[in-house]
Order: sequence, then C-alpha cells, then structure tokens
Amino acid sequence: MKDTFNGTVEILGFPSNIFGHQEPGSNATEIMNGIRYVRPGNNFEPNFPLFKKIEVNGKNEHPLFTFLKGSCPPTRDYFAPAERLFYSPMKNNDIRWNFEKFLVAPDGSPIKRYDPRTTVKEVTRDLKSILNWQ
Repeated sequence: MKDTFNGTVEILGFPSNIFGHQEPGSNATEIMNGIRYVRPGNNFEPNFPLFKKIEVNGKNEHPLFTFLKGSCPPTRDYFAPAERLFYSPMKNNDIRWNFEKFLVAPDGSPIKRYDPRTTVKEVTRDLKSILNWQ
C-alpha cells in the first residue's frame, strides 16, 4: 500500500454529559478513570487527545459543534427518548447520541458525519478514498 497523503490522521475526543448523563466526571482524571475501568473498561486508554467536557447541543453548545452540525446533515431522523437528553432547545441538526463522528479535511472543512453505530471499517473506507490511499 502506498499512500499519497503526507500528513497524519488525527482523532479528537470531546466528552459530553448531555446524553443520559453518561459522562458525569468533573475533570480529565475522572473521565479517564471512567473510560479505563467502566466503559469500555478493561484498562482501555484512548490513543487520541481527549478534550475537556463540553456541550455539543443546546443553548450552551460549543461553537465548533455549531459549525460542524451546520455543515453536515443529521445521521438519523429520530432522537433518543426526551428523558435521556439533557439539553435544550432541541434542533433538527443536533447530535443524536454519544459517539457521533465528523470527518474533517486538513483545511478544516467538514466532509462527512457518522452515526454512532457506524463501523470503523466504514470510516476507514472513506478515509482511504479521501486521502487517495490505495
């Protein structure tokens, strides 16, 4: 396999507690302990930068996610049950649940948005295509 891309692919993680209160940690240490020992557990440590907890939807959503969501259509037509969503107001282009992903070009332009159920194989296929990997 020869690649024609001279840069690197970077994965960035942004914890949020607005989906079922599944990220209650108050700081990086608590969040990392949750990842390492609970979900996914088994001493897992991410090999990508994990940023401080933010809101990705609602009145206090981070501007990065306002931009990303405005650039790519939603991944599904339905929301989780309202009692599991802890933000407002709800908008059609909101992130629907944890682990929704965005593929962003090196120049910062959003390319594609992925549902939480998207497999790594699907994202890898898109990366290979976009980066002209053979």
